[in-house]
Amino acid sequence: MRIYILVAVLFLTITHSIAQENITGFASMNAAKQLELEKQFDLMVSTSNQDTWMKFLTSRPHHVGSVQGKANAEYMANLFKQWGYDTEIAMYDVLFPSPKSRLLELLGDKPYKAKLEETAVKEDKTSGQKAEQLPSYNAYSADGDVTAELVFVNRGVPADYEVLERIGIDVKGKIVIAKYGGSWRGIKPKVAAEHGAIGCIIYSDPKDDGYVEGDVYPKGPFRPQQGVQRGSVMDMPVYPGDPTTPDYASTKDVKRLAREDVKTIMKIPVLPISYEDALPLLTSLSGEVVPDSWKGGLPITYHVGPSVAKVRLALKFNWDIKTLYNVIAKMKGEKYPDEWVIRGNHHDGWVNGASDPISGMVAEMEEARIIGELSKKGFKPQRTLVFCAWDGEEPSLLGSTEWVEDHAVELKQKAVAYLNSDGNSRGYVGFGGSHALELFFNEVARDVKDPETGVSVAERRYAKMLVDADRGSVSKIIGQKNFKIEALGSGSDFSPFFQHLGIPSANIGYGGEGDGGEYHSIYDSYDHFIRFKDPGFQYGSALAKTAGRSMLRLANADVLPFDYATLVNTIAGYVAELKAGIDQMRVETNAENKLIKEGFFDLAKDPQHSLANPQIKESVPFLDFSKLDNAMTQVEATSTVLTSLLHQSLVLDPIKMQLLNSVLFHAEQQLLDEKGLPRRPWYKHMIYAPGFYTGYGVKTIPGVREGIEQRNWKEAQGYIEVVAASILNFNQALQKGVAAFK
Repeated sequence: MRIYILVAVLFLTITHSIAQENITGFASMNAAKQLELEKQFDLMVSTSNQDTWMKFLTSRPHHVGSVQGKANAEYMANLFKQWGYDTEIAMYDVLFPSPKSRLLELLGDKPYKAKLEETAVKEDKTSGQKAEQLPSYNAYSADGDVTAELVFVNRGVPADYEVLERIGIDVKGKIVIAKYGGSWRGIKPKVAAEHGAIGCIIYSDPKDDGYVEGDVYPKGPFRPQQGVQRGSVMDMPVYPGDPTTPDYASTKDVKRLAREDVKTIMKIPVLPISYEDALPLLTSLSGEVVPDSWKGGLPITYHVGPSVAKVRLALKFNWDIKTLYNVIAKMKGEKYPDEWVIRGNHHDGWVNGASDPISGMVAEMEEARIIGELSKKGFKPQRTLVFCAWDGEEPSLLGSTEWVEDHAVELKQKAVAYLNSDGNSRGYVGFGGSHALELFFNEVARDVKDPETGVSVAERRYAKMLVDADRGSVSKIIGQKNFKIEALGSGSDFSPFFQHLGIPSANIGYGGEGDGGEYHSIYDSYDHFIRFKDPGFQYGSALAKTAGRSMLRLANADVLPFDYATLVNTIAGYVAELKAGIDQMRVETNAENKLIKEGFFDLAKDPQHSLANPQIKESVPFLDFSKLDNAMTQVEATSTVLTSLLHQSLVLDPIKMQLLNSVLFHAEQQLLDEKGLPRRPWYKHMIYAPGFYTGYGVKTIPGVREGIEQRNWKEAQGYIEVVAASILNFNQALQKGVAAFK
């Protein structure tokens, strides 16, 4: 595979220009200065700094409320101050549960008591710090002591329950066991509870990140049999942050919701376990053999259940208020001090957290250090730079959400963009975010060298796309000028900026060649990281060059490099997807109803492919997209004119220039609706949100899309009109940008 990629890289080196003489948003004279600044920046990037900082930051467990968590914040704050930043530690008091007791046992003739322990290994110096480690658990699980039969639900997503229904399995009153993967972990107990389950167990199957994938730690990078993935199961698709203070900051004396009134804490007990502990439980299951796609890598025949013997799950938690520590470091802009370019990465981990999150944190620190050194030599950013180290991301984006809610009014006025990173490793550059930044990130990627191949990271990514493509897609990829960036769902600290306040945001990172099974376990350590994830911090340096270059360009641009024509074209594609999807749903519904009427799903006639309770579905009605279509027609015309004007001239008088920039970085806020999404008003962006049943996974135009998926036709129609209104507001903002040229 590596040979094919290198051949593709060579081909693309010939067919793509990598020299950047012009930069979007810069007049030609200023572009030359900016490129020279970036050359200086690149020469100053140090891998040894990242190594030194990671050793300290991962030396002890540093979860929310830990001694090392506070020490890490103070360590970073002191460094930012040394580098010349106006630095503060912003503290918030948040609800953060931790385990008081955990019990999982299989009863019956072959009893088994789960170990619920991860074993230290001599090759990993920090894996034995048991007294300071959080036990393996799922934060924001309910307390509970339940005993019941066990049922295997595959990934535990809604589609899996449809399969169970077809074979006559009901989980009501049962405990379910689900594999990690396929969706965010919090969706699994959420859906289980909706189907009447009284407990949920989640395990890591070796087919996904254990011995099926490769040698396990410490010989190789993959999850050993006793490894457990910790993680939050708080219902973040409803809202992130402190669950007791939705929409407002968790300051010291704030009035909080009573815990029993919180909607986002899980309703049933939930526990993550290793595949070593899962094996006896899965072996106890009877019933039908699972479908092929459900089978894992354990040496058993997988059955759906229920189990012959019952399982007991008993959990109690300490529901404590803990203080978290955000580090906020600012360098004042010389020309536009009230326009902020914000960079963030979290610093808390479930245990020692080297890959997640410190690999991204040390890259951000290196960016800030270099800019600080350049500042001491005379460089002054045109806009204010803000570097943030967030606490409490792992439980539920606690630190970033509370800070954003605390400063919401100021951020909506001043925040130009938010650039996020999280874990980082060897491989290929990845961007997700507002599609107004797509062209910007393509230009950045063309100017960063890949440390392994020596070509640009954009070319290396194109090469990977070329190698992975099927034969019919290769010709289309070769002709592409730019790569598409991903739409953002949730799972990291961009959510409050992007989906709550409408601030243009992005998530940046490298990966794809640093696979492993250390995620959220005691094995996510410095020793694991330097062996398997990014030896020598080469891709940490690539991240520093990528995000640092992005920060500098946004800070210094004459005209902010937002390409709203690309955003509008992307939204138009989402609208077309909705229309095609509802047409397909109509065809499928009609076909299924016909089969039900003809008795095809009759249990007596065809038990293998029958439905347990076949019912005629409501016909898919006509949805009126005319208001949205009209709004899109208007904004497509305006965005095209604005883009053309921006390409023609960047020379405006200072007053008009400031007006234009203000329009450009505030425009996306017009895509918000203050009432928010159905049943989750915290999410106000009408184009991007995490899915109600996908968690981290994005749903574009979510109010309409999820209404259609849930067959709530009235809601879908209503949100077509809400989205249309937000598009018209967005169009009016872009028209102000056009007016600045007159």
